[in-house]
Amino acid sequence: MATVTASVDVDVPVSTAYNQWTQFESFPHFLDEVESITQLDATHTHWKVTIGGTEREFDAVITEQHPDERVAWNSTSGDVDHAGVVTFHRLSDTTSRVTVQLDWKPSGLLESAGAALGVDDHAIKKDLKNFKEFIESQGWETGAWRGDVAAG
Repeated sequence: MATVTASVDVDVPVSTAYNQWTQFESFPHFLDEVESITQLDATHTHWKVTIGGTEREFDAVITEQHPDERVAWNSTSGDVDHAGVVTFHRLSDTTSRVTVQLDWKPSGLLESAGAALGVDDHAIKKDLKNFKEFIESQGWETGAWRGDVAAG
């Protein structure tokens, strides 16, 4: 498994950053590889992504979610084997830090080479920069889901 961790500081309150992150169907606005996400229910999503020019689909489940703190997930089926967590940290009343850790299994020679060269690290950092630009340009979230999902 390859692991990538990256953070970005955003000039919005932690609740605004968290609320936006719970709006999975908005991810194509700031995650370059994501074509679409369909929210199936409170904890299940279906993703369509393009990685290295290859279209892939997978399902994921939210395994843990706590308002203003964290969202964790695992893929459950499909073409992409990964798990991740995004955490939210209050820096001040108007600034927060968003940290993503993604563990994924490269598929094939091209993805393995990309992981070894840090292409995945660059992509996560770019996506976080895009998230920062997206949420700061709006100044507020497009929606929110404040439910709690206990680990396990």
